[in-house]
Amino acid sequence: MEPILIIAIAVVVIAAIGTAIYLTTRQRRTQELSGRFGPEYQRAIEETGDRGAAEQELQAREERVQQMEVRSLPPEDRERYAQEWRSVQARFVDDPSGSISLADRLVQEVMRARGFDVDGDFDQRAADVSVHHAQAVSEYRQAHDIAERHAAAGVETEDLRQAMVHYRAVFDDLLEVESREPAAAGARS
Repeated sequence: MEPILIIAIAVVVIAAIGTAIYLTTRQRRTQELSGRFGPEYQRAIEETGDRGAAEQELQAREERVQQMEVRSLPPEDRERYAQEWRSVQARFVDDPSGSISLADRLVQEVMRARGFDVDGDFDQRAADVSVHHAQAVSEYRQAHDIAERHAAAGVETEDLRQAMVHYRAVFDDLLEVESREPAAAGARS
């Protein structure tokens, strides 16, 4: 066999191995990100229009959040926040609109206490939270959407009730509540 033919075969084999390694690594990365981010993975693809760009965005989120000191809350803080939530939720019956604002502020306060940067806009907060709370971030987006629509043009009380249910889901996830407490009157799920 001629040396040039041997070299050509070696180059083809090396290229095939390199391609296989690249495709396997990319598939593994896709599976890891999809598993970790859940529905947020698909949302990122829809927003960017490209799987590669979406995966880069999700990895950038992870890198940003790694710079934060995200931590669990001590039990006494969890209990204090849970008590504040019960007060906000109880207020819903008499002041649904005010309760939504208080629920949003309380969720942000818990985020801050956990170590998330809440000084950015809503989209940045949601992106940051999605790194550790991928399932709850859709609840956060839905609650925020209802609150925004209410601020702009008002919404029905039932919509405000749904916002409270969504805020409750993200609140519980942030607080790392294992089993949900029964919802208060006026804010049942």
